[in-house]
Amino acid sequence: MRIITRTIFILSLISLFADIASEMVYPIIPLYLNEIGFKVFWIGLLEGFAGFTAGISKGYFGKLSDEKGVRLPFVKTGYFLSAISKPLLILLKIKLWVFFARALDRLGKGVRTAARDALLSQQTTKENKARVFGFHRAMDTTGAAIGPIIALVFLLAYPGNYKNLFLIAFIPGVISVLLIFLLKEKKQISSTLKKGSFFSYFRYWSIANAEYKKLIIGLLLFALFNSSDIFLLLKTKQAIGDRSLTILSISFTSETVAIAAYIFYNIVFAAAAYPLGILADKIGMKNIFMLGVFLFVIVYAGFAFSPSLSLIFVLFFIYGLYAGATEGIAKAWITNIAHRENTATAVGFYTSCESICAFFASAITGAVWGIFGSAATFLVTSSVALLVLFYFLLKFRTA
Repeated sequence: MRIITRTIFILSLISLFADIASEMVYPIIPLYLNEIGFKVFWIGLLEGFAGFTAGISKGYFGKLSDEKGVRLPFVKTGYFLSAISKPLLILLKIKLWVFFARALDRLGKGVRTAARDALLSQQTTKENKARVFGFHRAMDTTGAAIGPIIALVFLLAYPGNYKNLFLIAFIPGVISVLLIFLLKEKKQISSTLKKGSFFSYFRYWSIANAEYKKLIIGLLLFALFNSSDIFLLLKTKQAIGDRSLTILSISFTSETVAIAAYIFYNIVFAAAAYPLGILADKIGMKNIFMLGVFLFVIVYAGFAFSPSLSLIFVLFFIYGLYAGATEGIAKAWITNIAHRENTATAVGFYTSCESICAFFASAITGAVWGIFGSAATFLVTSSVALLVLFYFLLKFRTA
């Protein structure tokens, strides 16, 4: 049996181009926002708000996808909204407009995520689920590495020219939308949940099995203190300061070092996701996921202080391994224990709650950073992640 089917490969390719677009601008966003007058608190609030927008929509559109028994219309709409958000972000410098444009990008993610993951789940078996989601994450994250590389090269040639970079990011976004038209699907079994209001997807909790509930509780506790990666980039910039570093006759500022570190993280993530997915199918998803949380604890403890340049890259290497061991595997784990006719709802319920937690995580992190400084912020996050690790150790014997 072929594990990576045509549909899985095209969906992964779509994610690759979409992430080239998103990640060309993602590491630039905090720098651009700083330039137009956003403080750290406002950056944290913006990222939290954007995540919250995606969050409350993921569950609704996931349930709607199950009700309709189709996935592709949601995938198409979601990627289209994300694509057009890039040029809109620089149209006006008004805070409200920036919030709207960033929220539109995340709304696109909310519309497509659960339906896309359900489609991936339909294409494979429980025995191969982690490697399929790992392959998708590997392709997705390859795009997340290519995007910042383009941004880095562009900014080295045209320092501070953020506006044109946002416009260039529109191109791979459009390609990702066009690729969706290569896919076809058959209508699936409709959801067993009754139709309801926007928040009716929360009803899934009442029919979910005990294993699903235990898993979601642990994942959401982790998400509640796992803030946006933007704070890692800000910490990197803070640690480098005003120094200018010369490597291979190229002068790097704190801005370009932060982008380079983020590229490095995504390369490691992309390289690790598929092999770790294969390993998770062999030795258990819980074991690999717990390894990832342990690596997260190390990274945030390391960033609590002012790491040297070399240590920053070591920490981003470990952070890439953490992401490869958790992101795809968490969704594979969820789809393995969810009801088949409600797969998108189950994924949407989790990702909605996760994004709501991320909203509070980013807002809290921005506030704690502003009041107590970055060291306290990263130490608190590391400590909570350690508690999550013990939760999974005690609650799950096999997975």
